[in-house]
Amino acid sequence: MHAPGVPRVSDGELISTNPATGELAGQFPVADADAVGRAVERARLAAEWWAGLGFAGRRARLLRWRALMANRITELAGLSHLETGKPVVEAVVEAVSAIDHLDWAARNAKRVLGRRRVRSRLPVAEFSARLEYQPFGVVGVIGPWNYPVLTPLGSIGYALAAGNAVVSKPSEYTPAVGQWLVDTFAEVVPEQPVLQAVQGLGDVGAALCRSGIDKLAFTGSTRTAKVVMAACAETLTPLVIEAGGKDAVIVDTDADLDAAAEACVWGAFTNAGQTCIGIERAYVAAPVYDAFVDKVVTRAGRLTVGLDDADLGPITMPDQIATIRRHIEDAVERGGRAVLGGPDAVRPPYVHPTVLVDVPEDAEAVREETFGPTLTISRVSDAEEALTRANAAQYALGGAVFGRRRATRIAARMRSGMTAINSTLTFVGMPTLPFGGVGNSGFGRIHGADGLREFARSKAVTRRRGPSLLPAMTFERTPAHLDRIVKATKLMYGR
Repeated sequence: MHAPGVPRVSDGELISTNPATGELAGQFPVADADAVGRAVERARLAAEWWAGLGFAGRRARLLRWRALMANRITELAGLSHLETGKPVVEAVVEAVSAIDHLDWAARNAKRVLGRRRVRSRLPVAEFSARLEYQPFGVVGVIGPWNYPVLTPLGSIGYALAAGNAVVSKPSEYTPAVGQWLVDTFAEVVPEQPVLQAVQGLGDVGAALCRSGIDKLAFTGSTRTAKVVMAACAETLTPLVIEAGGKDAVIVDTDADLDAAAEACVWGAFTNAGQTCIGIERAYVAAPVYDAFVDKVVTRAGRLTVGLDDADLGPITMPDQIATIRRHIEDAVERGGRAVLGGPDAVRPPYVHPTVLVDVPEDAEAVREETFGPTLTISRVSDAEEALTRANAAQYALGGAVFGRRRATRIAARMRSGMTAINSTLTFVGMPTLPFGGVGNSGFGRIHGADGLREFARSKAVTRRRGPSLLPAMTFERTPAHLDRIVKATKLMYGR
């Protein structure tokens, strides 16, 4: 019997089921390399039409798609719940954020990417200058399963707003959600296949990398990201990568402990810990350590686990359960203590909240991405030690700081792409801010103005508007011209 939630291919179709019950979520034709290539060629023609609509035409259509998703948000959340097992309320929150991002991208693309004049400089004052952004053409998107609406749309929506066509390869764990996004877009943009999906396992993602796309946006593990990079390198295909995380929270002595505990529990256990920017480590100043641990354990201990009307759903990817179990057992074997949960918290397909203390820094639960509902809390002498430990991880995606006097300074020094002060995860819901990591957590940015620019090529244009006062770029220079250039340079920059 096939395990619930594990995607499988049968008779050329990808079959997706609920990770807890095995209920069928959908089945979709699997694309081979030729099918991927044909999708990209269709997208190339569609991209010309889509780019030709201009910012206003694209905005109108994207806002209609946004309205459709808002009006059918319950349907979308229900499908996400069925396919991932996440609570419906979590699926609704995810969809709301995705809709807000799409709205912002559609409304701000012209302001960010529209043609603009750029000031010239005195040595080249005879030229005017302008900057424009042009779409790449066809953007490939390989999306994750943990947030199958918000995360892919963080690339898809911004790429579309920038004027690109998109070929999306949804995760094999969430093909139904990915297909829903494509099908609903086609309802409001029926003219051309501007957004398409290619379904299948990892080989389909590899085919997309090699299909001639003009840029790729990938979200997934650091290990897979390196494989994707190698495939894209064969054709010098540029890419943006959002990879793994091992985010930390720092709790200073002057933090509001109730607020810190509440936010930390949310950051660690939302979506059953299956969050790339989830809080997996907490470093707490010694004077407030015991109180903070007590508050976290009390709040986390109230969380419910199950499929319906629970705070935490099942682990969507069954293979991840072994990693979660190994990290918990390794932490305990190395002298750590489970003050909530522990090895017995692993009850497939569920894992109950687990809080670990006294875990050595070289334990897997501290060094490696767990991607489950676990949290290690470590006592440190002060915020400086906390910062040193937080920054020692190979990952650097997000993070958080709780405190008053020093919080802003600490946040600025945290090695991460995003940092929240007195909250957790909030930066992902800000369409005005870029989202992305450092080091093994990836490079490039989605969201915000930087996210729009990520999916457009900058093009510089100059135009002569008069004779050269300092004719440097010509073989018609005379000794008198050279003397004038030297004198002007000394006058302008020699003081």
